[in-house]
Amino acid sequence: MGRRFRGESHHKVDTKGRVSIPASFRRVLESSDPSCDLGGNPELVIVYGDQRRKYLECYTIDAINEVDEKIDALPRGSMQRKMLQRMFHGQSFPTTVDETGRLVLPAKLRNKIELEKEAFFIAAGDTFQIWKPETYEAEELAQSDKWMEELPEDFDPMEFLDGVGGI
Repeated sequence: MGRRFRGESHHKVDTKGRVSIPASFRRVLESSDPSCDLGGNPELVIVYGDQRRKYLECYTIDAINEVDEKIDALPRGSMQRKMLQRMFHGQSFPTTVDETGRLVLPAKLRNKIELEKEAFFIAAGDTFQIWKPETYEAEELAQSDKWMEELPEDFDPMEFLDGVGGI
């Protein structure tokens, strides 16, 4: 597994759907694209197929290859394989970061998440998400707040890691 995305940021979206990717995210994309020359334009895959999600999930080449290998390991013709193929192969958008560090998001993808003038980027390990800022605040932050309210005041989230991976 390559480097991980970390952090969050807001970026303007122009009328053509161009949006700058956070610089630290570009470095991860570059290091996770085996065909990207140093300083070149890295590729990524934007998955938009899960209709329940109100964001775009962006995969590095290494991360999407890992997903593809897992899909290929499922039995041919199985419902699970068909569903995952539709989402990760059919309802995805392979793209390249341009020379200025921007993505061009097609209207179909912008419309799916109702993205207009500003995009919110947030890291998710080996992927990152692009949200409409208001949707992220209304849905994701509200869900996080709800989870925290259900936990004792002295709860340490690091407890979730206890026993994971045999550690």
